[in-house]
Amino acid sequence: MYTAGTRKNPPNGGFKVLIRYSGWGCTKGQTGPGDVNIPWDSGYNNGLQGKYRQPGRRCRWAACTPSWRRVAATEGGNSNGPGRFGQQFGRQQHIMAKDKLWGGRFTESTDSAVEAFTSSVNIDRRLYPYDIVGSIAHARMLAHVHVLTDKECETIVSALEAIKVEIDTDQFAWLPELEDVHMNIEARLIDRIGEVGKKLHTGRSRNDQVATDLRLYLRDAIDALSESSTALQQALLDIAEREADTLMPGFTHLQVAQPVTFGHHMMAWCEMLARDGARLRECRQRVNIMPLGAAALAGTSYPIDRAYTASLLGFAAPAENSLDAVADRDFAIEFVSVAALLMTHLSRFCEELVLWVSPAFAFVELGDAFCTGSSIMPQKKNPDVAELIRGKSGRVYGHLVTLLTLMKAQPLAYNRDNQEDKQPVFDTVDTALTSLQVFTRLITSMQLRRENMYQAATRGYATATDLADYLVRKGMAFRSAHEAVGKIVRHGVDTGKDLSQLGLDELRSFCKVINNDVYDVLTIEGSVKARDHVGGTAPNQVRKAIARARKRLSVGDES
Repeated sequence: MYTAGTRKNPPNGGFKVLIRYSGWGCTKGQTGPGDVNIPWDSGYNNGLQGKYRQPGRRCRWAACTPSWRRVAATEGGNSNGPGRFGQQFGRQQHIMAKDKLWGGRFTESTDSAVEAFTSSVNIDRRLYPYDIVGSIAHARMLAHVHVLTDKECETIVSALEAIKVEIDTDQFAWLPELEDVHMNIEARLIDRIGEVGKKLHTGRSRNDQVATDLRLYLRDAIDALSESSTALQQALLDIAEREADTLMPGFTHLQVAQPVTFGHHMMAWCEMLARDGARLRECRQRVNIMPLGAAALAGTSYPIDRAYTASLLGFAAPAENSLDAVADRDFAIEFVSVAALLMTHLSRFCEELVLWVSPAFAFVELGDAFCTGSSIMPQKKNPDVAELIRGKSGRVYGHLVTLLTLMKAQPLAYNRDNQEDKQPVFDTVDTALTSLQVFTRLITSMQLRRENMYQAATRGYATATDLADYLVRKGMAFRSAHEAVGKIVRHGVDTGKDLSQLGLDELRSFCKVINNDVYDVLTIEGSVKARDHVGGTAPNQVRKAIARARKRLSVGDES
């Protein structure tokens, strides 16, 4: 919500107003309550910067989200008082419904509350590059099939490219009464080139237009996520290679289970990310289908060439069914579900880091740049980045439930419910991408406390399974060996000794087949080395797994 503050005089006789804002997410890094100078602005400028206008000139839009208010001053003023500006600030001006691009059958103006309620441009304007490239492809297709002349096409394309420059440079006035990104751009196109601009929407609807925009956006988002996922995997492979021999305890139920190597543990993380990458690539295949040409729901009577448009936009193929093309958002749901799994994995990694940096474990030390302190406890070094990534996983889970709920009760074909699909998708992309990127930097700052890990691996009778396997090799059935070792462990607990500290006579009192060679399997080094098979924790197997993973990543990069 905006409330008027005190006007300040800028240079050359113009003026600006000091506005206190609050609410969800302002552009240009403004993220919370505070004072911000909104200029007497000639254009969009994110509501935060722009060229001063002379007093008495009409201002355009202060564009902070979520609330949008026309700065409706018609008279100037100075710092001595608010004048008419202060009286009129906050009034929502709107245009008659019949003057809107879809308003031919309407005779009354849209209710101002409805206009604000139904406007989505503060969110979906993020799609503007895709809306413009889609419109350019549509225009070229219309010229290709002779619905537009070549001259009309080039006029439209040139104007759309100029509009993109306006938006890129914050010189575009986003108007909420025009509802969305599509109508804002089309209205500006008509404003620039007149009647020719009105021809662009021939043979299409906002229904297939927005579905196309969203698929184009997700295609790029998936590529960015895949690239960041690959970067994290490469960082983990570097750590795994460096620490292939570093011993640590492996856990089940958060209890010491068997010794492993730190490199092997990092490779487990890498395998999870590899599956996430595969899911992203598979999801992209289903995203890469073009809805454009489905029009509102039933296609169009114009002689369009959908394959031509698809080739211009890089889609694998046009959608087979026009109803399905405009109505379903399963591609977005699938993407968010893939991202939710990715965030699940990152959350698990972060949980382990939070444990490992605690004094109770003291396995690793994170770089100071990725931790924070306490306002009251001077000794604290908190793993806030890891905790935040763990927490942000819940946001993505929520977005998945939102989209599933959004879609579950919709009859065919398009429904306005789908206006609500953008924010969950956008925030999922932002959350997953920034989490991947910051986690990669976090993990490369990590320093290992190898001696602490080694000592932890020697506790908890981590080689008990190795002793059971030793007895099996001596001819005992596994269940009998399991029982015998359980009794030996009990004896160790009672005497305060690790298995490797028990004397031969003590061990033989439980099982006569035990000989001096038993101590070869009771060390954690021997335990790790014995698991020398594909997927095992033996250092040479870890290095082979790293080589296979590097090859897999290089093939993925080439594809």
